[in-house]
Amino acid sequence: MPLNAPQTNDTAAPAPLSPQRRSPLHSHLRFTLQSGLVLLLLFTLLRVALLIYNREQIGHASLPTVMEAFLNGLRFDLRLVAYLLLPLVLATVSLRSMAARRPLRWWLTASASLCLLLGVMELDFYREFHQRLNGLVFQYMAEDPKTVLSMIWYGFPVARYLLGWALLSWLLAQAFAALDYLNPIAAADKPGHNSAPAIRRAAALLLCLFATVVAARGTLRQGSPPLRWGDAYTTDSMFANQLGLNGTLTLIAAAQSRMSEQRDKIFHGSLPPDEAKDITRGLLLTPADTLVDAGTAPVRRDDHPPADTALPEVRNVVVILMESFAGHYVGALGSRDAITPAFDALAKEGLLFTRFFSNGTHTHQGMFATMACFPNLPGFEYLMQTPEGGHKFSGLPQLLSPRGYRDLYVYNGDFAWDNQSGFFSNQGMTTFIGRADYDNPVFSDPTWGVSDQDMFDRAAQELARLPADKPFYALLQTLSNHTPYALPKELPVEKVSGHGSLDEHLTAMRYADWALGRFFEQARRSPYYKHTLFVVVGDHGFGSPEQLTEMDLHRFNVPLLLIAPGLQERFGSTRDTVGTQVDIVPTIAGRLGDTRHQCWGRDLLALPADDPGFGIIKPSGSDQTVAIVRGDHILVQPKGLPVREYAYRLGANPASQRLEGAADEAELKRQLDAYIQTATAALLENTAGVADAR
Repeated sequence: MPLNAPQTNDTAAPAPLSPQRRSPLHSHLRFTLQSGLVLLLLFTLLRVALLIYNREQIGHASLPTVMEAFLNGLRFDLRLVAYLLLPLVLATVSLRSMAARRPLRWWLTASASLCLLLGVMELDFYREFHQRLNGLVFQYMAEDPKTVLSMIWYGFPVARYLLGWALLSWLLAQAFAALDYLNPIAAADKPGHNSAPAIRRAAALLLCLFATVVAARGTLRQGSPPLRWGDAYTTDSMFANQLGLNGTLTLIAAAQSRMSEQRDKIFHGSLPPDEAKDITRGLLLTPADTLVDAGTAPVRRDDHPPADTALPEVRNVVVILMESFAGHYVGALGSRDAITPAFDALAKEGLLFTRFFSNGTHTHQGMFATMACFPNLPGFEYLMQTPEGGHKFSGLPQLLSPRGYRDLYVYNGDFAWDNQSGFFSNQGMTTFIGRADYDNPVFSDPTWGVSDQDMFDRAAQELARLPADKPFYALLQTLSNHTPYALPKELPVEKVSGHGSLDEHLTAMRYADWALGRFFEQARRSPYYKHTLFVVVGDHGFGSPEQLTEMDLHRFNVPLLLIAPGLQERFGSTRDTVGTQVDIVPTIAGRLGDTRHQCWGRDLLALPADDPGFGIIKPSGSDQTVAIVRGDHILVQPKGLPVREYAYRLGANPASQRLEGAADEAELKRQLDAYIQTATAALLENTAGVADAR
């Protein structure tokens, strides 16, 4: 070869690897990373859907606030993605595991499809409860399956949801298949052929595990606790804070809480028991009370109401528990929407409490708080279905049945729901009229039962035929204002419009109000009317586009209206004293004379003039947040987080303001802790009611 001839290299340089010839480890890591991005995109789109579907609740939240919610949500989504990608991370341990793409794709598709289904469910769940998926899901599942499925089928467009879910699940399957195609493990790379050195796979596995743990914990800071739901509460908008959560994770947390021991969910107080008991007694005992059985019962007392607070003409009691009767939409409490004209007219005849709250946000909590006079406590939200629900509480049945009172419970639906028949029978009630006892109702809903019109008509008939020689107490419970709404086809009221997604709910509320007015028209024609104390109260409220404090007080604020002969002349037409449903029984008892009881509320008509009233409230489900309301302040105690205090205003122009370092913060926290600690201990020891179990 000539010396000046161009030199050539007989060994050609290797060509770059094509996508089909990447190393198995490289291909698997790319597949894992891209699958994670698909999952993140899915969760982001679900959050966008939740935002759009519930856009009425955005209120005055600014764009930066919403963006902050999405950034917070990204942290929670990454946590869930880390969990879902764990099988793929662990597959890095061997080439055989990495090559098993079909099972990995099945896992990704199935888990993503399940998360998608939960996200679709959450659209209406949040609209109804203003909470991400939580323990209420399991509570409904534990109830009568036929009723639950009927409620879902008739209350929501299930067929469309399922069709959309199936289509999107198919698209997810196609997306993961495409990623498999783009990142294949070639035949020559299958087990038995040369592959990446074991040390390289081990290093990749350790690195991926480290990234997974960091994503699952949500923080790199050593000593910091893992990501918690409270980390999403970074804005002044409650909707934005909830938006930042991940519904699948909140449901998983609720499942863990539900499967844990009951004691794990119980409030663990930090005060010495005697100190907590003394504080609770200071909260509950009024000048008219004398403590008895102090050694065995926390707050059992003899109540001697002042003579000028008695109603001598009253001997009967009718409690009307109105489903979802939110104070925010009651005209007598400031609403301008004309939803409750009948109630507004009745309010002019009686005494209306303008700062009244439910103890919980579910009907069964309203039932046992109103009739059994016991609060909604962490770990015992479903008291009527737990062993502790078998205790004898200081409710109307236990106080009035021994005095010879007849009883009556009239309801639209099935008493098996929420264990109503079992609970109230055990408390002393004997006469139940429910769904199966109506002949030719005006309307019967396939899920819940008959309409409010049917319930009230039957109640009016039953009350009118009771013998006049014996006093009675009755509980009338409505249901039409509950999804799916039990409304006749031909409505006697005009449908509500202009409130977006709330139109149907408010129409049902207007119908329930009409039925209430119809009942009072019939009751006035009966002889018992002039000897009866009527108590009209909501079992709980429901949300509005504007959330009032982080406790969403619109879901707790309900009207309390008392109507009786001589009542308005003695006590006036309105009171702004704070009260909750546990105050109803002692307030009733105070109008009937001396009583020994252990109610966990007070006689609202026998308080000192300067007492602003107080109430302890808690949401339904697995949310362990508790709060105390006193006057126009509310102190909120989320589990494991610092307390937060707000000033609030109800009525036509509701508003709230966060208070930093308020003067009464420490005292309110002590009172809140003491009350819950004492009530919980009494419940566990079976010393919370009318008599000791010992």
